[in-house]
Amino acid sequence: MSGLAALSIDLDALRHYHRIHGLPDPPAGAGPDPVYAKATARFGELCARLGVRGTVFAVGEELADPAAAAAVRALARGGHEIANHTFSHDYALTRLPADALAAEVARGAAAIAAAVGTPPCGFRAPGYTLTAPLLAALAAQGYRYDSSAFPAAPYWLAKAAVMGLLALRGRPSRAILDRPRVLAAPRAPYRPDPAEPYRPGPATAGAAPGLLELPITTGLLGFPLIGTFVATLPPGLLRAARAGTSRLPLFNLELHGVDLLDASDTRPELSARQRDLRAPASRKLAAIEAFARSLGRSWRPLAEVPAALGVQG
Repeated sequence: MSGLAALSIDLDALRHYHRIHGLPDPPAGAGPDPVYAKATARFGELCARLGVRGTVFAVGEELADPAAAAAVRALARGGHEIANHTFSHDYALTRLPADALAAEVARGAAAIAAAVGTPPCGFRAPGYTLTAPLLAALAAQGYRYDSSAFPAAPYWLAKAAVMGLLALRGRPSRAILDRPRVLAAPRAPYRPDPAEPYRPGPATAGAAPGLLELPITTGLLGFPLIGTFVATLPPGLLRAARAGTSRLPLFNLELHGVDLLDASDTRPELSARQRDLRAPASRKLAAIEAFARSLGRSWRPLAEVPAALGVQG
C-alpha cells in the first residue's frame, strides 16, 4: 500500500442542513434525528466492510439524547475514534468572543467524554472555518490535531454563489463563508502558524506545539473529494479529479451523516433542496466503498495519523 488514509464522518443533525438552505428547523417531536438513528449504524457497517477504524466528529448537545449517545457509544466500542465537532455546531463559531469560542470547544469535549468515557484529542470546526483564536483554544485545551482546513476552490465559489442567491430570495443561509485565505492552505499535514491557521508555522518555532493540521483532501484544481461528490459523481470523473493525490502522505476522506441518507430518511422540504438526498442511500454507500477501496492505502483513525507520519506531539 502507498501512504495513509483516514475515513471520518461529521454527525451534523439535519436541522443544520435546514439552516444552510434557509429552511425552518424540523418540528419538535419529529422523532430521532436520522443522522444518529440511521447514518451512524451505516457508517459502522461501511467501516466493517472496508476493515477500517474511522473517526466520528460528534456534536456535544446531540448526545443529550440517550439514543444518539448510545449510537455514538456503539461506534466507540467498535474501535472508532470519537472526536469533537463543538457543542452546538454554531456556524458562526469563529465570530464568537474568545472565551465563548473556547467554551464551545470545552463543552463539546465534556459531552463526548460523558457519553463514551474518553475525552477527544481531535477537532473539526463547523463549516471548516479556522481562525487564530480557535487555534489558540485548541492548543490550550491540549488537542493533538485539527482537521478543518479545506482548500477547495470549487466548493468555496459554489458556496458563495448559493449563499448570495439565498440572500436575494429573502431566506439567507446561516452558514458562514470562510476567508479566501483558506484556498492557499497546504494540502498535506502541517504545523499551523498561530497567527494564521492556513499557513505553516516556522519550522524552528513549531507554531502550535502538539497540534497538527490534517487538511481534508482535495483533488485537481482543488476539487472537493468529500462524501457528497464521491457518493454521486461517475467513477471516471472521480478518477480524473483525484489526479495528483497519490503524492499526498494522507488521503483524508470526509463524509457527513447526510451522505449516508436518502429522501426516505428525511423531510420533503430538505430533499427538494439537497440534491444528493435523491440518490438511494444504498447506491451512495456502494460508491463510497468502491472509492475507498480504489485508494490502495493504509487506513488509520485520524488520532493515529500524527504518529504514523512520524510527527511528535
